[in-house]
Parts: sequence; structure tokens; C-alpha cells
Amino acid sequence: MTKLFGSSGIRGIVNKDVDPLLATKVGMAVGSLHKSAVIGRDPRTSSEMLNHSLIAGLVATGCDVTDIGVVSTPTLAIAAGDYDCGVMITASHNPAQYGGIKLWNKDGCAFDTTQQNEIERRIAENDFALATWDELGSISSRDDAIESHIKKILESVPKCTLTVVVDCGNGAGSTITPYVLRRMGCTVITLNSQLDGHFPSRNPEPTKENLTMLSQTVVALGADIGIAHDGDADRMMAVERTGRFIPGDELLSHFAIDSNAESIAVPVDTSLLVNKAFGKKVYMTRVGDVYVAEKLKEVGAGFGGEPSGSWIFPQHSLCPDGIYAAAKLVEIVSRLGLSTPGASTVTGVLPPLPTMALQRGKIRLDGAKGNICKTPAQVMDAVGIAVESTEYVDITTIDGIRVDLKDGWFLIRPSGTEPVVRITAESEDVEVTQSIYNLAESVVLGAMK
Repeated sequence: MTKLFGSSGIRGIVNKDVDPLLATKVGMAVGSLHKSAVIGRDPRTSSEMLNHSLIAGLVATGCDVTDIGVVSTPTLAIAAGDYDCGVMITASHNPAQYGGIKLWNKDGCAFDTTQQNEIERRIAENDFALATWDELGSISSRDDAIESHIKKILESVPKCTLTVVVDCGNGAGSTITPYVLRRMGCTVITLNSQLDGHFPSRNPEPTKENLTMLSQTVVALGADIGIAHDGDADRMMAVERTGRFIPGDELLSHFAIDSNAESIAVPVDTSLLVNKAFGKKVYMTRVGDVYVAEKLKEVGAGFGGEPSGSWIFPQHSLCPDGIYAAAKLVEIVSRLGLSTPGASTVTGVLPPLPTMALQRGKIRLDGAKGNICKTPAQVMDAVGIAVESTEYVDITTIDGIRVDLKDGWFLIRPSGTEPVVRITAESEDVEVTQSIYNLAESVVLGAMK
């Protein structure tokens, strides 16, 4: 059976991996199991095409569909509470040539592994409960989903008067984040907040390398903080008033501390900084917001997140909500006086964080002509053999292969969204971390031969 779902839904190159036929089949599979669905999409050039195909598949099974248009993924997840399920057409942080589909439950949690497996089985076996001509589903639209999401956020955050620069990266966050922050009382300067599925301003992923314009603008305008989203705004990253990009592990630590939770859930590639800063129970999961959300539901933890920019506040939603996270961060910064003279950094206001040296990287598996030389699974099999043949004893395989050493650790894992193998290494010393990273990199390069 073909594996369709990665760590964040179905994703791939448009009309190569993700095409109208696949979208129609996903719609028929979902509609065979649910009687009503709400559907939304990001602004990618392919999203409207996939939208029509998914709706056709859903309606063909008798499922009633409500289309809410171009919205952020968390907006769609909130709206799903009024239906049997939600369908979001998005490739999130991936480049413009990618398309994708993510499925949501009524509680705002993405379809879990069991649900994903059932969708894949139905598609593989063409097991669809098609309706007769007189029992086809209906199609309607709704234009209040964004406003409902805005009101839900504003109910739980106070008024703030900071100056905020918001870089939506031409993505779906343009429809909501600037408006939320303005209604909180902030002065908002927008960057790249016109919907454009070509993403002409920058790569959708809100990494340090992609947010140079945001950092420069925050400094030039004397803003208090800068906020950035990916293509569908389930992620949120930030830069402080000095223009410094705030690493995801730092943001994760600050959100965890502010939550006052007794326990949190984070993926296996998270820095030990979070454990040390939080000081309470930390549950480890596979990489992917669905796995973090599953753990939050399972153990009742009060907060969960990923260093890549996904922040889950279960009292609000089990979907990573970059808009809500932006509002929460602005609240924290405002409350702790970041905008006052002398308070120049987030870490200078919040409780001091332990010092760790963490390095992340990735090795692409694409050949010279764009073909995969080896699949991530093949490389990981070879990595496993190589690691098992060493003297390493503390090995964790919850997601990829993590090796804990006397003076640090490294993690090698395949990406769930692109043909790469990701490497994470960490210790308390920069040089030691570099040495550990080099070791892990040599293992991967050896496995690729």
C-alpha cells in the first residue's frame, strides 16, 4: 500500500505527487467516512484546482461540503468544530511548487495515524461509498470563519500597544494576523501581506535565513518585535527589537514557562534547553504536530510545540495556531516590559535560559537531475546498521535514530515532507557540538553510498 501521509499530511510536487486525481480520491475516502466537511485552502497556484477536485470527491459520496475559501490552517481547524471533519489544502512551509492536503477532526487535532491508514487503505483498494444520483452531497459557502477565529483569540488575550512588524510571506496569514494584532491595540506594519501563491517575497518557511527583510525592518522602524508566518500560518517565528532571530527552542522554552503547565510535549529533535528551562515533565514524541497533539490528548499536558515554529495551546486548539501564538508572544513581550528602555532582548526580560550549543542541518538525497539517488528509508536502514555496529548503547528510535553520548547527542531522521535526511546535534560546547554533528554527518554520507 502506497504511503501518502508524511509527518504533516499529504504533500508533494504539484501534478507529479499531488494531482487532481489523488485529491478526488482523498475526497471520496474522507466522504465515505464523514457526512459533513468544511474545506479551506492556502493561496498557492494549485490550491483552487485541488479544492475543486476534493469537493467533487466529497460530494460524490454524499458528504455535504462547506467551502470557506482562502484561510489559514488554524482558521480551518477551528471551523472544523462545526462539522464532522475539516480539509485544508496546503503545503504549509514548502516552496510554491508543492501542494498538499491535511485532514482535521472536530477537536482541532489532525487525523491520527489510524485515521490516515484508513484513508490510504481506501484509496489503495478503491473502497469508496459512492452515493446515488439523488443522494449526492451539497455544496455551500461560509464567510464568517476568519471573524470567528479572530474573536476566539481576542477573548483570551489582553489589549497591547506594541509596535509589531508582521511578515506573512504572501501566505494565508495575510487574511488574519495583522487584523488580530491591530484589534489588540498594536500598531502593525505589514510585510509581504498580499496573497500570492508564487511566494515572490521569500521562501514560505520562516527560518532565520528567510527573514532578513523582517529583521532589517524591525530595526529600521524601531519596532518592539517582528512576527513571521509560513504559507498557511500554522507556524510562527519571531525576531526581537534588535533584529535578532529568536531560535525555535528559545521560543518553545518561553511559551512552556509562561504556560504554567505541569507537563509539556515536544518532538525528539528538541533541544535539552527546553527540559532545563521548563524544569517539569517533558514528554517526547515523533516529529510532526499531529504526534505532539496526540501526546497532549493522551497525557493531558498543558502545552506542546516544535522548534520549527508550531505551537499548540490545547486550551485554545489542538491545531498549531501561529496567529494565536503571535498574539500570546506580543502579550508576553508587553507584560514583561520588552518595549521599555533598557529591555533589549526577550532573554533579558524572561527568566535566563541555560546555555546550549545546538546545530541543525540536512542532507539532500536528490541526484543531479532531480531524481532521488536513495530514498530516505533506504538511507535510514543503512544508518541503523552503521549505528548498531558501534559501541553506542543509548539509542532511541521513536523517530529516526537518536544517540545520546557522554557529552551530548545527535539525531538522524528522514524528513516527512521532502527527500532529505535531517541531522541535529547538541552539547554544552560549540566545538563539541560541531564534532558530534560531523560524526552524524559522516554516518549519513556513508549510508548514501
